[in-house]
Amino acid sequence: MKKSQPDLTRGLLPRHVQFMALAGMIGTGIFKGSSDTLNIAGPGVVFTYLLGGILLFIIMAALGEMGIAFPQFNVQNLVKQAFGFQISFVVGWLYWINWMLVTIVELLAAGSFLQFWFPSAPLWLLSLICAILIISINLFQVKHYGELEFWFAGVKILALIAFIVLGSFLLFGLLPNSKSIGLTNYTIHGGFFPHGLKGVFSAFLVVMFSYGGAELIGIAVTETKDADRVLPKIIKGTVWRVIIFYILPILVICGLIPWDKVSGADSPFVQVFSTTGLPGAAHIMNFVLLTAVLSAANSGIYATSRTLFSMAQSGVAPKTLLKTSKKGIPLQGITISSIFILVGVYLAYLTPSQVIGYLMTIPGFTVILIWMSICACQLKLRSQYQHTPNFQVKWHPFTSFFAIIALSVIFFGFLLNPNNVIGSIVCLVTVSLLVILSFLFKKQDRLNLKTNNNAPTR
Repeated sequence: MKKSQPDLTRGLLPRHVQFMALAGMIGTGIFKGSSDTLNIAGPGVVFTYLLGGILLFIIMAALGEMGIAFPQFNVQNLVKQAFGFQISFVVGWLYWINWMLVTIVELLAAGSFLQFWFPSAPLWLLSLICAILIISINLFQVKHYGELEFWFAGVKILALIAFIVLGSFLLFGLLPNSKSIGLTNYTIHGGFFPHGLKGVFSAFLVVMFSYGGAELIGIAVTETKDADRVLPKIIKGTVWRVIIFYILPILVICGLIPWDKVSGADSPFVQVFSTTGLPGAAHIMNFVLLTAVLSAANSGIYATSRTLFSMAQSGVAPKTLLKTSKKGIPLQGITISSIFILVGVYLAYLTPSQVIGYLMTIPGFTVILIWMSICACQLKLRSQYQHTPNFQVKWHPFTSFFAIIALSVIFFGFLLNPNNVIGSIVCLVTVSLLVILSFLFKKQDRLNLKTNNNAPTR
């Protein structure tokens, strides 16, 4: 009798999954990366976030539709169902690399926020302390992880709402002893589009990094109760919240301080409150930002470990990664992710001033490729549904084709941009290596299948 494969525990509740998707998207991209996007595009970057939000909605809708049609499949399983072993191999490992880099960036950002209070402490040491904390959390049973992530994400969402409200009061002089600034900072310093449409387009790479994480629901679906009922609500609720939590804070920041005065040393959010003179506000905001990026790193370790487990089930990763604890936790995946986090901490030791900026650009490329593969899967798998999902992508197939074309234009635009040379080279080399490895592993997979088929049965 064949022994059943180990599986993950279905312990995530709908509110856990919704906040996990938000947690993956609201992190370093907005709290620290917003300084980069503002320097690239000025206040007009809100249109970049808006256009990115439209693509985000299409991706999440496609994921939701496929998640209901194939409730046992996550992103990597869907790709294998649609396009077979090799493309599944490339996309699966690319997705793992993407989340691994995001997790490292979030932990390094956490270390940089701690330097606000401990300026003499090295970045690598503070990041290492944060990494140990987050790895420990991921060793809990998944329902406890989900509960912790729910509260982690809740803190930063409340903080963003408070920032928007308080910042608006400061902007229009509604607080005691405050003077109305009005719309002055939107019109001076080069205007709303100081670098024109080129700046708006150039900011897409960081924006894609920022929005990357929406597809986390495509991983969590296999550990979610009543996924077919809750996925549509999660998708509809998440997208508009994320767009609001990006666009409104950016407008508040640009209104309170000129966009060209935003520095990359501290988070723009801390910088805003530091200039207001409100007692203790900068310290409170820095604590919230620290919680926020730790939350995103928490989601990252969850994503990387579950992706490795899924790939092992599909045969595109070693079967040893299927090992789980008694609580249903993929220990091998968490161990491997932890090793690569240590590599990221070592990079912070080598180049503390540049490591975050370099690592942030690479996931922007990988997110675009992964989103394109999700849309392509939806187009391919629609004809294979056993039943019609109660949630579908509207205006099929035009919306999915639009997303693929738009993402392709953005991707090739970045490859041809001389400012993205390092990210472009790393991305192309990584994809090329994965394609070569996919041929080697496909050959091995065929040999394994042939051996299993010829093995005597008991």
